Amino acid sequence: MSTLMRSLRHPVARALRGRPHNAATAAATAASTSLRSAPVLRVIAVRAFATSRCPRQATTVEDLDEDTKALLNAERYADEVDVCIVGGGPAGLAAAIRLKQMANEQGKEDFRVFVVEKGSEIGAHTLSGAVLEPRALNELIPDWKEKGAPLNTPAKHDKMLFLTEKYSVPIPHPPQMNNKGNYIVSLSNFVKWLGEQAEELGVEIYPSFAASEVLYNDDGSVKGIATNDVGIGRNGRPKDSFERGMEIHAKVTLFAEGCHGHLTKRLVKKFDLRKDAQHQTYAIGLKEVWELDPSKYEDGLVLHSLGWPMDRNTYGGSFMYHFDGNKCAVGLVVALDYENPTLSPYKEFQRYKHHPAIKKYLEGGKIISYGARALNEGGLQSIPKLVFPGGALIGCTAGFLNVPKIKGTHTAMKSGMIAAEAAYEALSKEDAAEGPVTLDSYESGIKNSWVWKELYEVRNVRPSFHNPLGMLGGIMYSGLDTLIFKGRVPWTFKHPKPDYATLKPLKDVKPIEYPKPDGVISFDLLENVSRTGTNHAEDQPVHLTLKRGQKDQLERNLPEFGGPEQKFCPAGVYEYIEEEAGKFRFQINAQNCIHCKTCDIKDPSQNIDWVVPEGGGGPKYYYT
Repeated sequence: MSTLMRSLRHPVARALRGRPHNAATAAATAASTSLRSAPVLRVIAVRAFATSRCPRQATTVEDLDEDTKALLNAERYADEVDVCIVGGGPAGLAAAIRLKQMANEQGKEDFRVFVVEKGSEIGAHTLSGAVLEPRALNELIPDWKEKGAPLNTPAKHDKMLFLTEKYSVPIPHPPQMNNKGNYIVSLSNFVKWLGEQAEELGVEIYPSFAASEVLYNDDGSVKGIATNDVGIGRNGRPKDSFERGMEIHAKVTLFAEGCHGHLTKRLVKKFDLRKDAQHQTYAIGLKEVWELDPSKYEDGLVLHSLGWPMDRNTYGGSFMYHFDGNKCAVGLVVALDYENPTLSPYKEFQRYKHHPAIKKYLEGGKIISYGARALNEGGLQSIPKLVFPGGALIGCTAGFLNVPKIKGTHTAMKSGMIAAEAAYEALSKEDAAEGPVTLDSYESGIKNSWVWKELYEVRNVRPSFHNPLGMLGGIMYSGLDTLIFKGRVPWTFKHPKPDYATLKPLKDVKPIEYPKPDGVISFDLLENVSRTGTNHAEDQPVHLTLKRGQKDQLERNLPEFGGPEQKFCPAGVYEYIEEEAGKFRFQINAQNCIHCKTCDIKDPSQNIDWVVPEGGGGPKYYYT
């Protein structure tokens, strides 16, 4: 699929540009040629782009000549669809599948559902633990076993440990962490399978298409999205390969960008969606996939831990899952409200693997992949208003993760399904063409669903760790709340402050010293980045932008916090380079970026703004 869409994009665009009055014919010819040569098994619902021309003001460089400016600001071709979905993850694909299920049942096969995904293929940017609770999947595709869903390893053994530096103590786990009936999966493989199911129903899926901006109607409602231009050099000038982006105009646009979506940030600000909600809080999850010595593999093992290597004031935990015949997912989650600017989540993960309770499984094995991603931890308090004229937020871009369960796929999928039902209902009304569509029934549907009930019951667990006793106090309260109260208390705790505001000055902390990696159990950062499959075209505008230039980094982040970007980035993107005695330059190695969004979240100056690079760039995760 991804190979096809990469090969299809440029022939279609050129055909449209060359013969604007016969665009559909030209595009169909180009698509047919690509289809014959593309090495794919199945492509369904490949549609020609419509011929409407849409000018927009592109970013320009001051010294560009008029011809170059005209090229950069040339009209974009637009396609008209019923529903556009931004993001091909669990929420976006669940929404797409549910929409086409309803449309096809009513004989409306021409109801267009259009998914754009910035990864090179569906699943390429998907990373999670993951133990999947199949509740939403059972509702969406009841015969998923017969359809070959890659849920091959039932969770069989739950273990919970409290770790000290050298010892481990078994502790009871909260009822939310009982995994009976769940499955250990590669979420990237599961998402690929969801994409296949969506295509079979007629959903149009376009990987390697990065949504770079939200389009608005004259009345301020969301009109759709535009994909970014490609073939622009780092200097802002068009290269020979330059192609304008495309506009997707939709009656409803669903944003399923995942945690801390870059378009979602703008929508939240424009529509004041956090007016009645708290700020979101986050963690970073780091993960490796190993192939174990068969003698150490325990089929269906689900192992979680608290304690070391985190100190008592830093929230976090680890996981180890055995699945799919000798494979092991091992990872560490570190809350991004940590205080010590010398803390490195990556190095904490590497030393965690040397704990005797963990190392015994990994010895004799072989690492096969690595990745990292930010995740939402705010819970119920941090869910923003979900709807606005012309669209809605679904999945992790809204923040439906159940923190005590350490699961969010089932809630993300269910949110997409509820939004799909609301969208289809709204678009089926006779007066649907009159004015913008607002999916009010989606918001009420969420609040009347099991998703809301789940999140309400555990709403106080994560913020309870902000107490004078730190981790110990949080564990005690959480145990009481999950085992006895079950959320039935008259209070709701609040999150103290945003993650970017929690770092203490370097002078007020004890620097953390980390052991060097041994190359067997622990690894150098750049060695592991090579296992992500990450690739970006080097000659393109840097997608990690600085809103106010380097001043904040050089005059605040470096002297006050010691340059925390070098520590919290799990891919070696940021460096402070000393060019001469006492004078530094802030370097951004954008090619390394694995799209985790941590920098955008944790930068204490809030100067880093993550935006999409050219579509198809970033990681290409394997078995994550």
